Amino acid sequence: MKLGYCTITWGGVVGHPAGVTSVKDLFYLTHGSMDGAVKDIAAAGYQGVEMFDGNLAEYRDKPEQLHSIMAESGVSLVSVYTGANFIYADILPDELHRIQQAAELAASFGAERLIVGGGARRAAGTTDQDYHRLGEALDTVIDIAEAAGLAASYHPHLGTIVESPAELDRLMPLTRIGFCPDTAHLAAGGADPAATIRKYRDRIHHVHLKDLHKETLSFLPLGQGELDFPEIVQAIKESGYDSWLMVELDEYGGDPRAAAEISRKYLEELL
Repeated sequence: MKLGYCTITWGGVVGHPAGVTSVKDLFYLTHGSMDGAVKDIAAAGYQGVEMFDGNLAEYRDKPEQLHSIMAESGVSLVSVYTGANFIYADILPDELHRIQQAAELAASFGAERLIVGGGARRAAGTTDQDYHRLGEALDTVIDIAEAAGLAASYHPHLGTIVESPAELDRLMPLTRIGFCPDTAHLAAGGADPAATIRKYRDRIHHVHLKDLHKETLSFLPLGQGELDFPEIVQAIKESGYDSWLMVELDEYGGDPRAAAEISRKYLEELL
């Protein structure tokens, strides 16, 4: 398996402010330097990176800058993360327009995969139809990704209508999209990550690894929290998945590169 790292740790996650009044512009962003993040990730010993769609969009008019830093660092852009509400019919075309932009841009930089999260929770409560709308939208995301030469995966996430094991089970029969297990988000939602990986072993197209302190729901470098990574890695191996393991850490109080090094050392010993 190959090891990659997500650039989110260099600045945390925000949404583009233009998205407040223009849904088509609501990209994910992290405020850190992507040039610095890529260099740190490479120095920490990883072979690939995952970026947010909004950060990648910053290189739309200066692609040579990102190509140069990737080449100099000896890493590749593996995947791009995006997301949407997906359940509101009126804004869905604009959301899919943005996702198409992200997919095409990702492909232009050599990425292999498009990772999506989402499925909004309504103030009035989630309806059965919301899951059907989400499933249908995710099937459209597959078509968008495949047209750009990418493989698409869905990432369950806290704050969406796919947090708990029951909610994931509700969605999965309604879409043909691949599954991106995120170990910490699954555990925070009440799932056993290894058991969930085994349950959907045939759907796994991408993997996010991060550790968790369950009481505080704090994300941590691998081996620093409470998750059973020997069992998780065993479940991944049993599934037949033998590709990129992307380490992710949404935020970290210390140095992002140091956190990346902690996780790489832990993973290499485990693997």
